[in-house]
Amino acid sequence: MAYYQAAPPPAASDPNRTLTIVGFVLAFLCSLAGLIISIIAYNKSKAVGYKNNLALAGIIIAAVLMVLGIVLNASGAMTGMYGNV
Repeated sequence: MAYYQAAPPPAASDPNRTLTIVGFVLAFLCSLAGLIISIIAYNKSKAVGYKNNLALAGIIIAAVLMVLGIVLNASGAMTGMYGNV
C-alpha cells in the first residue's frame, strides 16, 4: 500500500487585489480618491488576515503627494505653471 503526501494548500491570495491596484494607480492620478480607496482595500485585507503592502504603499504615496501639493500651492511655487491668474 502506497502512502501519498497531500498536496500543500494553495498560497493565500488577496481577495481585494483589484481594489488595491485601483487605489495604487489613483494615488498618482488623484491623490484623495487613491488615499480613500487604498485605505478601504487595506482595511478589508487586514480583516481577512492578509498583509497588503501595495495598499499600504498607495496610502503613503497618496498622503505624501497630497501634502506636497498643499505645500506647493500655499508657497506659490505652482503659480508659474498656470501663468498670471
